[in-house]
Formats: sequence, C-alpha cells, structure tokens
Amino acid sequence: MQNPSQEEIRKILEDAKRIAIVGLSDNPARTSNQIGEALMKAGYEIIPVNPTVDEVFGIKAVSCVTEIEGDIDIINVFRRSQFLPEIAEKAVQTDAKVFWAQLGLTNEKAYDILKEADKTVIMDRCIKVDHAVLVK
Repeated sequence: MQNPSQEEIRKILEDAKRIAIVGLSDNPARTSNQIGEALMKAGYEIIPVNPTVDEVFGIKAVSCVTEIEGDIDIINVFRRSQFLPEIAEKAVQTDAKVFWAQLGLTNEKAYDILKEADKTVIMDRCIKVDHAVLVK
C-alpha cells in the first residue's frame, strides 16, 4: 500500500466539497464527531453514514454510502480495519473519487479492491491533521 504524495493529498483536500463520513458518531466525545465538526467548520459538506443514528449535526444520516444522492468527493472511514473490505466494495459502487481510512486503519484487501476500481486510496492518515497542515 502506498498513499499519494503530500502534494496530491493537499490537492484532494482543496478540491473536495462533499465528504461522506462512515462511522460518524452523534456522541461529541468520539473522535469521528470531533473530526466531522472540524471538517464542517472548514467548509466541507458532510454526509453522516451510520445505520445506528438518525442524524449528526442536524444532518440526516444514511445507512450505507450507496444511499447517498449526488456526488461524493471523499469517503472518510472511522471503522475498524477488518470492516474496510466490505466498505470498499460499497465505495466502488459510488462515484467517490477518494477513499480515506483514518489514522490507524489499513487493510490490503480493501486497498486492492479500491485500486482495481481506479479509486485514490489514503490509509492510516488523519484527514483533520492533513487539512490543518497542508491546506492554507
């Protein structure tokens, strides 16, 4: 597995408008919630993807990325590494350009599924940190 260069990641973050967040929690103490809020404050439209919540930040949640209407620029994942292949299989059914697994998350099988579908894959990186460091 190899992530894109810092420059490529910067361009991805600058060009993105809509980010689907898989595993976004409605609990403010959870990392996914804090990062989702930071992404909203940075100007991104977020889509909560979590079958166990109705809404997050007043935004109606969907159960799966395949239920999202309209374009998706980034699918950002907050689920354990073992779930990444299943999520990757759903992601390739969308028009999402980028699949981003948060810090600590990697899975070779998911990476291969996504690359075969010509998706950009970023794993084991925090989108909030990269945004803060790379986007001016």
